[in-house]
Amino acid sequence: MSELCNPQDKKVLLKIKKALNDPYLLASWNPKTDCCDWYCLECDLNTHRVISLTLFSDDRLTGQIPAEVGDLPYLETLLFRHLPNLNGTIPPSIVKLKNLKTLRLSWTNLSGSVPDFLSQLKNVTYLDLSFNNLSGSIPSSLSSLPSLGALHLDRNKLTGSIPESFGMFPGKELGLYLSHNKLSGTIPASLGNVDFNTIDLSRNMLEGDASMLFGSNKTTWEIDLSRNEFQFDLSKVVFPKSLAWLDLNHNKITGSIPAGLTGAELQFMNVSYNRLCGQIPVGGRLQSFDYSTYFHNKCLCGAPLESCK
Repeated sequence: MSELCNPQDKKVLLKIKKALNDPYLLASWNPKTDCCDWYCLECDLNTHRVISLTLFSDDRLTGQIPAEVGDLPYLETLLFRHLPNLNGTIPPSIVKLKNLKTLRLSWTNLSGSVPDFLSQLKNVTYLDLSFNNLSGSIPSSLSSLPSLGALHLDRNKLTGSIPESFGMFPGKELGLYLSHNKLSGTIPASLGNVDFNTIDLSRNMLEGDASMLFGSNKTTWEIDLSRNEFQFDLSKVVFPKSLAWLDLNHNKITGSIPAGLTGAELQFMNVSYNRLCGQIPVGGRLQSFDYSTYFHNKCLCGAPLESCK
């Protein structure tokens, strides 16, 4: 039976296997068999070109991401995940993958910076570089990705501030995940222009105003600003009706909890360890949370805390 696998793709795949020191994960990559039958990849049903390469969960795999991944021109999905001994930096050859839609390099030992060249991957909808050892600042050029729906840079060692350009993402319904880094400074007011689906800035060293992330015209589902140095007046904030997850714990937020929050169908809320004062509004979901949602504030009162004097 004739082989369906493209001979050029097969040659590249065998180079990738060799570059990764013939890992057990790729034991099925036998040059005598059809590469479209190998594990960890997928061929297009019509063209038989390799469109997906997914390597994950192997702590014996060592080495770096092979430059040859850039020589699979029809690749739409590239995934290296849960590979704790994969090290080195993100190879520039990835920019050759003009059809790439999903890039997930996470839970590895990758280091170096978040490369500016990723902004050339114009078809990417999902970019995940979380749970690595990436350092340096966030390249502002990422906001030029026209189709991006989710950006995960969380759980790295990124420093500097959030780029001003992040208020100009062209995509709708963006998820932005920057938590567990060392980001500092104020967040750009331009972020108020984006209708984030989710925005998670938790566990950084960010400060100043974050009230622009809220607003009645937004369709945001989750906002997590916890464990930063944010300082703004909560009583002036108008919350999106869509908000289901609100975490503001461990900041320097002042004012009182606005009555408008009773209109949100909250599934989770935490405003503890701030400088809030006044009565907790009655209604909506606000009394369904226990005291730990509200404790360690300046002078909040009312159910579920002690009644107001």
